[in-house]
Amino acid sequence: MQPHAGQPILRAGAAPDAARAAMIMIHGRNAGPANILDLVPVLDRPEFLYVAPAAAGGTWYPLSFMAPREKNEPGISSGLAVIESLVSDLMTVFAPQQIMLLGFSQGACLTSEFSIRHPRRYGGVMVLSGGLIGPPGTSWDTVTTSLDGTPVFLGCSDVDSHIPAERVVESEAVFRRLGAAVTRKLYPGMGHTVIGDEIEQVQRVMDAVLQPSRA
Repeated sequence: MQPHAGQPILRAGAAPDAARAAMIMIHGRNAGPANILDLVPVLDRPEFLYVAPAAAGGTWYPLSFMAPREKNEPGISSGLAVIESLVSDLMTVFAPQQIMLLGFSQGACLTSEFSIRHPRRYGGVMVLSGGLIGPPGTSWDTVTTSLDGTPVFLGCSDVDSHIPAERVVESEAVFRRLGAAVTRKLYPGMGHTVIGDEIEQVQRVMDAVLQPSRA
């Protein structure tokens, strides 16, 4: 069962044949592609193609990302399959290091999980208010393939009611073990939102992707 298969996919930014890089953007719970694409003018990098898939019913999986995984299936697996399909499509046009992944909240958790389950040298993995999926005590030791220096940004409030700070720190450790170049920031008292410093962190990685030496 693939509940998210065949859902709309919205695009913004440069056309595929003119873009210098691409970003897959994964929306949060009770939202849609248009919501995450609101970040496009804020990011202000028109050289990118932006691709945003939709979750069925606006939700990738029903419970907390820290619930037992089986209780969030088939949503998680279906969401991961959507991202995998988009990456595969983009890799017919772009090198993996020209492809970035960005997610917010539930979409950030899915983005995190996808990147360690399908590790390669991406242009960047931007995790905004999220972390790796699994209940307390989850071990990701069975994942051993390298992310090969992929820039990873983990940004979250230190008091987020949805995303425990401890899980962000755990996720950082896994990404570092897998060879990612990690920047992790826990913002004091921040809400469940995206702030200017996070945008600047994302832009920094986008600019590195656009450098001629990385093309």
